[in-house]
Amino acid sequence: MQPDAVRKVTDDDPGPSRADRFSALAQQHGAMVTLLVAMVVASLSFDTFLTGDNLENMALSSAFLAVVALGMTFVIVTGGIDLSVGSLFALGGVVAAWGSQYGSAVALLLPLAVCGLIGLVNGLLIARSGLAPFIVTLAAMLGARGILLAITDEGSRTYLVDKDSFLATLGQGSLLGIGVPVWITAALFVLGAVVLRRTRFGQYVYAVGGNEDAAALMGAPVARTKIAVYAVSGLCAGLAGALNAAWLLSGVTILGSGMELEAIAAVVIGGTLLSGGFGFVSGSLVGVLLLKVIQNVINQIGSLDSAYQQVVSGAFLAVVVVAQTWLGRRRRVL
Repeated sequence: MQPDAVRKVTDDDPGPSRADRFSALAQQHGAMVTLLVAMVVASLSFDTFLTGDNLENMALSSAFLAVVALGMTFVIVTGGIDLSVGSLFALGGVVAAWGSQYGSAVALLLPLAVCGLIGLVNGLLIARSGLAPFIVTLAAMLGARGILLAITDEGSRTYLVDKDSFLATLGQGSLLGIGVPVWITAALFVLGAVVLRRTRFGQYVYAVGGNEDAAALMGAPVARTKIAVYAVSGLCAGLAGALNAAWLLSGVTILGSGMELEAIAAVVIGGTLLSGGFGFVSGSLVGVLLLKVIQNVINQIGSLDSAYQQVVSGAFLAVVVVAQTWLGRRRRVL
């Protein structure tokens, strides 16, 4: 069930062939290779691609989606799905901007509490009531968007963040020439990688996604694990929304639409199986960067409409899913 599980080899079994090892490596590192190739091609095609301003803009725009994708990784590894993160991202931003009038601490903690609670409720309904994740998180998506509209008077009111506040510094400040949100995202991904790969909770996440019944027989707390990953997803979405509000100095109500699909796409492109039991935090980060590079290249072309971003991203995701399915079958044969 774990991605780094060691296959037993006997005298009569020479182990996986070179083609099998290549399939495993392609599934784990294919997105990174594709990202490097895309960046090389883009840098050779456009003089402005590798400029500092362009790279900084890509990094900042990637940071918020990456935090959402981090939480989504834990959910998908368990075999679940979370459609509420886009609305929670928008809700977190508005709640943070509203809370900023009471201080930066409130502005940071309130969206974490609200979005984390919604994620917790999602997990409880899924784990304890046996409801389908798709239905539960779809309901949460609609509910969070309704709360957002209620707070902002149907979207007619926009809350602003004081540009001299600590919250604004988190969103617009920089360290060593790199935006603070990028540093926060990097730290979160390091923490997420350690939790997923080096802790007992991480092993439970893989076990539940690999085979829920077998995980229960081994004594893994299946229900608690599911509840935890949805709570983590809600926390990540709320934090991403708060950071985005700090960056924009306002809580924008129209943001987050379709972000849940972008996050799922990034996680899947990064090598995490939608069926669960296999995935990497680092792969999700690569998936986010790859999507942003594709979008940036289309913007660099200039003659293409922005709608082509969705077409290219969708086509690329379809190819990745087909490749993952084929590679996953090869791994199960081993």
